Amino acid sequence: MTKVKSPAPETLGPTVCIGEILVEIVATTTGEGFLDEQPFIGPYPSGAPAIFIDQCARMGGTAAMIGAVGQDDFGRVNTDRLRADGVDISGVMVDPELPTGTAFVRYRPDGDRNFVFNMWTSAAGSLTWSPEIEAVISRAGHLHIMGTLLVQENIWKMIDRAARTIRQRGGTVSLDPNMRSELRADPGIDARIAETVARADLLLPSGEEIYVASGTDPKDGEDTAITRLFELGVSEVVIKRGANGSSCHLASGETFTAPAFKIQEIDPTGAGDCFGGAYVASRRLGMDVNEALTFANAAGARNATIRGPMEGAGTREQLDAFIAATPRNP
Repeated sequence: MTKVKSPAPETLGPTVCIGEILVEIVATTTGEGFLDEQPFIGPYPSGAPAIFIDQCARMGGTAAMIGAVGQDDFGRVNTDRLRADGVDISGVMVDPELPTGTAFVRYRPDGDRNFVFNMWTSAAGSLTWSPEIEAVISRAGHLHIMGTLLVQENIWKMIDRAARTIRQRGGTVSLDPNMRSELRADPGIDARIAETVARADLLLPSGEEIYVASGTDPKDGEDTAITRLFELGVSEVVIKRGANGSSCHLASGETFTAPAFKIQEIDPTGAGDCFGGAYVASRRLGMDVNEALTFANAAGARNATIRGPMEGAGTREQLDAFIAATPRNP
């Protein structure tokens, strides 16, 4: 199969993401865990796929979400936000019995986080294929996959079906590995990772994820991992490097880099998802790699300056203003 070097153009249909939709409730104090009484703020609309697709839409791309929420206020928080930001939510199912998923978050003194999730035993875990989902996938031009979902059997089957359908109609696939090496303890996950990577046109890893996705050893280095990904059929590898910016590596041999923006970080949750959403939308809208990397860096950085995982997702105009006003690292 011959692959394109960038996500399929917008004219083919919307970018689609499948996965969890939840609300996030955040502790306002720094500390360890949730055993003591403490104040919280929220609920904030959240879920990595939902954050990604919201940023796609706010960037100006056509975007659709497939997921499930409960018939409750937490579900409305999400569907109202996605709809208002221009996301097609006709593929979002409303479960009449199970509640919308939740995540309680507290930041630790070292900057890491403690979580209490109710995700796959919530409405998110009840998602099944439906005529509404079939309609969304039948007109989609691009599928974005979150790697953490490969361990969820029912979601994996839906992603696999959607990817096959979209590719058959000339569309493309991107993958944010969002995978850690410990996930490979699942006896079936290696095969799913390999199959998903082989189907992806664009990969968006950070840290050790590039080695998990490529099946290479970190001691062999990043270049070896990138070469292996190209051998597997990936056309474009975009690496998120945090304070060191980002880089794009094309199968043609070209490499591009973009510096990070200097910010005062407030809440890093969702920054990587906003990066990916802005990058995919930019490329599908016809931007070159340099422009797409700049918008992606700006989207991730801007989101990290505002509390709430989706609150800082920026429109094209907001990102233009952020880029003009914010200094960058050398």
